[in-house]
Amino acid sequence: MTFTWNLLKTAAAVLATTGALAATTVHAQAQKPIKIGEINSYKAQPAFLEPYRKGMDLAVEEINAAGGINGRKVELFVRDDNGNPGEAVRAAEELLAREQVDVLAGSFLSNIGLALTDFAKQKKVFFLAGEPLTDKIVWQNGNRYTFRLRTSTYMQAAMLVPEAAKMKKKRWAIVYPNYEYGQSAAATFKALLKAAQPDVEFVAEQAPPLGRVDAGSVVQALADAKPDAIFNVLFAADLSKFVREGNTRGLFHGREVVSLLTGEPEYLDPLKDETPNGWVVTGYPWYGIQTPEHKAFFLAYQGKYKDHPRLGSVVGYSTIKSLAEGMKKARSTDTEKLIEAFSGLEVLTPFGKVTYRALDHQSTMGAYVGRTANRNGAGTMVDYKYLDGAKYLPSDEEVKKMRAAP
Repeated sequence: MTFTWNLLKTAAAVLATTGALAATTVHAQAQKPIKIGEINSYKAQPAFLEPYRKGMDLAVEEINAAGGINGRKVELFVRDDNGNPGEAVRAAEELLAREQVDVLAGSFLSNIGLALTDFAKQKKVFFLAGEPLTDKIVWQNGNRYTFRLRTSTYMQAAMLVPEAAKMKKKRWAIVYPNYEYGQSAAATFKALLKAAQPDVEFVAEQAPPLGRVDAGSVVQALADAKPDAIFNVLFAADLSKFVREGNTRGLFHGREVVSLLTGEPEYLDPLKDETPNGWVVTGYPWYGIQTPEHKAFFLAYQGKYKDHPRLGSVVGYSTIKSLAEGMKKARSTDTEKLIEAFSGLEVLTPFGKVTYRALDHQSTMGAYVGRTANRNGAGTMVDYKYLDGAKYLPSDEEVKKMRAAP
């Protein structure tokens, strides 16, 4: 009897020890940091992506200071793709295999965003595309593993077309960088403007390679076509060269210009006293947005970096905040649970509340539309308004057709 009792006590002690070890293991696993693998063109596009990185870091700092996500701290693992889709995919493979990240995020250039979208599908890993604007990410090439934050090419073009149609200009010229984003923006603008103004003519089209615009020849070709108005999609250094040469040759004198992205501080600020007046643009007038959510973001960003935010700052910040909200809702970093959580997810961003649509995984983040103004040798946006992205999307039927296309 004594022997049996001792055996029982020993077994109970072993079970108690085993249970304690199991509980400790579960607790330790629960406290493991959440790893976000982020891939972007930091060296190739520093004007946008340096502020973007700062926005991400601010969001991570705020999340961790508040106790993390479901009790787990967040860690960022950042890789530079050097503006190359192949390098982006290799970076994604390394992040998954070596760093064992829970999710992937990032990309700036549309061709790289598409490469990572396909990678996410092949590897069945959750991917949040923060910045790339091509519509294909959520429509023609969309998949269940990929979501996108930023206002897409179609959405921004749809915001600009009503302003373009009001001008009642018949002869239009178009200039865009010759890669996925530029091609998509030009095609969408032409289709939407033609629908709004059937008598419109497109009399010239210039498509220089990204980052290698020969501004003199481009401006001359556009001038020779004698357009009434111009639609511009160039950005970054290409935009500065185009504006400088256009000012010198008088291309913009007496002509309306509608321009994607030009109102973003990343691209408007460098123009300084060369900033043209009166262009209709999408952008980010950080100095005039008075909503509570933007004020809070602005003060936190300025307090940390002693500088004003750029649009990249908003996108980087909102990317991390979106992942945090999705993981809180899912109570997990499991891919399938995240997909379910993100479908219809609402996130408060510096631009207000956005929703990730279950239909196509596109967020409803909007954009500011206004006109450029040269004020005391600096480029600004005036007469601007915020347009809700949800109002500038194709119909559900059109989206379903695009996502079903082979």
